[in-house]
Amino acid sequence: MNTLIFTFIIGIGATAAMDLWGVVRQPLLGVAPPNYGLVGRWFAHMARGRFRHESIAASAPMRGEHLIGWTAHYLIGIAFAALLISIWGGEWLRQPTMGPAIAVGMGTVVAPFLIMQPGMGAGIAASRTPRPASARVQSLITHAVFGLGLYATGWVMHFFYSS
Repeated sequence: MNTLIFTFIIGIGATAAMDLWGVVRQPLLGVAPPNYGLVGRWFAHMARGRFRHESIAASAPMRGEHLIGWTAHYLIGIAFAALLISIWGGEWLRQPTMGPAIAVGMGTVVAPFLIMQPGMGAGIAASRTPRPASARVQSLITHAVFGLGLYATGWVMHFFYSS
């Protein structure tokens, strides 16, 4: 049971670190934080059978899209934390190391590049955006920060796991 609770907390912590980066990078790099309302819109349209959009921003707004988007964002973060724990096991919880956390964090960029961005109309790896290379770099940095968040939260939680 502890592993499940810790996985949940690590996923939330890593996702929160990613969100904090989204806020910090705006004044540093001039890049706006992601709009998870649009992610919610995408998921809400899926419930009605529509999985791909030319532009999610131009698609009809959906009731509760912001709540849906933020909830999905955190649930996905928890799922990626579960991936880390399922691969590296309880040993990683007892003694977190940065390598596996960064590997999972960077590996998770496959999801937006191949699923979310094409489905929302941005193309594979943001190929249909005004500045694809910049969008790709920002995605990679953001997912590296997620990996750092996995490690940092795992490091904090290992004190509880080992006691």
